[in-house]
Amino acid sequence: MTTRERRQREIHEREALFLRAAEGVIAGEGFLNLQMARLAEACDYATGTLYQHFSSKEDLLLALVVKQLEAHIDVFRQVASWRIATPRERMFAIVVGDLDFKRRHPEHMKLVHYVHTQAVWENTSEARREQALACSDPVGAIVTAIVRDGIAAGDLSHGGLTDMELAIGPWSICEGMTALKQVKGLFDELGVEDVDRLLFRQVQTYLNGMGWKPFADPADQAATDALVARIRAEVF
Repeated sequence: MTTRERRQREIHEREALFLRAAEGVIAGEGFLNLQMARLAEACDYATGTLYQHFSSKEDLLLALVVKQLEAHIDVFRQVASWRIATPRERMFAIVVGDLDFKRRHPEHMKLVHYVHTQAVWENTSEARREQALACSDPVGAIVTAIVRDGIAAGDLSHGGLTDMELAIGPWSICEGMTALKQVKGLFDELGVEDVDRLLFRQVQTYLNGMGWKPFADPADQAATDALVARIRAEVF
């Protein structure tokens, strides 16, 4: 091993140490209470050394999101391999898998939404932002492939939109519902008893509006429940 290779390995190992320690702090105290000086001290390094790896606390939090992203992407890969389903069923399965992942990893999802706010995102380094966006590329490839399959099957038309623009619609519904769920008491105040069922109904309505066949009746709760159960059994 060359001196340069040894140096790169040491940098990688030290960054991994910082991230593991940050995960421990966040698990116990929440990401808003993470302090760079305390984190560096806990790892037996000077604060300046920590800042050699992360330009700011926001930069470190984004690095944590990237670190945890692979497990989330695996949900999309599982759906992509579900080839016995129609393209529309696979797009709906993305919603189900995404919802279940968020339920299992609530703190991660809170952090994802936090780092994607403008105030935080703009305080991260350009290199870290580029890394985060590049790591999300597999998700875009999977959902646009589902859209293309729907078009090829004659179940969907472009309507003047690109594959990605068509895929963004269902994604926006999921992300919007996730953000609203984080406002404690909001859905109780609005009289919504089952937020997950509402999400599924909204997505079915949206897919119908896209003209994506075969159409589903959003009011047929039994049919939607059966589809969700099938997806969880066959895919996840």
